[in-house]
This record gives sequence, structure tokens and C-alpha cells, in this order.
Amino acid sequence: DRLDTIASGPACPDSTTSGDAMRIIQKYDIELPSRVLHALKKETPKALENVETKIIGSISIACEAAVKAAEKLRYNSVILTSTLDCEAREAGAFLSAIAREITSRNQPAKRPCAIILGGETIVKVKGRGLGGRNQELTLSAARGIDGLDNVVIASVATDGTDGPTDAAGGIVNGETLMRLREKNIDVEEALNNNDSYHALEAAGGLLKTGPTGTNVNDLIILLCK
Repeated sequence: DRLDTIASGPACPDSTTSGDAMRIIQKYDIELPSRVLHALKKETPKALENVETKIIGSISIACEAAVKAAEKLRYNSVILTSTLDCEAREAGAFLSAIAREITSRNQPAKRPCAIILGGETIVKVKGRGLGGRNQELTLSAARGIDGLDNVVIASVATDGTDGPTDAAGGIVNGETLMRLREKNIDVEEALNNNDSYHALEAAGGLLKTGPTGTNVNDLIILLCK
């Protein structure tokens, strides 16, 4: 929630210095026009007059709102993290491992429970399919919850757009892989081709919200009854 990093912080004091920029240029031996170098050497203003900035939305606030909504439905709710930052498939595998632990041992939370995460994952694009980080996360998670009853994992981009698609993200449960098998879709092949969109579409697991008017990273929810 650093103000100078939100939307590049156009109305906030810049905490970096011209020296920081010059060190990066020198480190990577970047060639720039002389007029650009001249501009970079000028120190940026560190205070702005007549400006008051307030944060009215953040991923932390979104996670807290998810907790309140889940608790109204009588789920024991836990915010696991609001700073998730890893590869999407790894996040999906991790979430499915938590789901299995809850299902078999009622830990780290007792059922019915909601495990809530915020942040933003990345995708290593190697294929030519269609998808986004949230879709890839949920399709990966589907592998680890295959056959589990009363488990749902959803992951959505809060701006309503996940990757170059019309979906905000995906939602899967213990029957997702069964639906894919019935349609002769190989989940591993879909993941290797980064084609989570079409796999989730076939399984009825795409979430579409349209533009939401906000953007505070991604919200991921694991529900276990």
C-alpha cells in the first residue's frame, strides 16, 4: 500500500532518487538519448502542495470484506496472506494441499472454513493457449482436490480481467477433473499449453464479472464444508 507505487503514484512524493535510476542504467549498461539522461539526473520533487491522498481500496480491505461475507455464511475464516507472490501453478498446488489437510485432519482450520488469500501470481508462458494467472491457478488446484467432496477453490482478478481473456478467473471443485475426463481433455496438456481458459470453459469453471471499476490484485478463496 505504498502510495508512490499505486498506479505509479502520480500525485505522491517519490521515495526514490535520480541516483537510484542512474545506478540501474549503469548496472544494465542501458543506452539512452542524452536528453533522457539529462532529465533523469534532475532530482524529482519530494513534496507536493495542496495534495491529500487516502487509500480507499486495497487487497487487504478486499480480504477483510471476504472474511465478513464468509462469516455471515458461518464459515470459520482465516486470511492466510494478502501478499501472495509466486508461480500460479505452485499456488494452486499449495492450496489443494491445504484443502486435503483440512478435509482429513481439520487443520489449519476446522470445517466449515474459508481460507482467504490476496496478492498476484505469475505464469511461465510456454504454450500457445489462452488463459490467465487466476485460471491457471485454479486449474492447477483442481488436480489436487480431484474427488474431494465439499471443497471449492476460486481465484479472481479484482478488475474483472484475467490475462487476455473475458474471464475474471476460475472456480473448481472435486468434480472438475471428472468433467474434463468426460470431454477427453487432459489437464496436464492444458496446463503445459497454458490453455486454462478452454479447459475451465469445458468444465463450467470460468468466472466472468466484466469490468469492476477497481484493481487491487487478485482474491483467492478456498471453501471447505
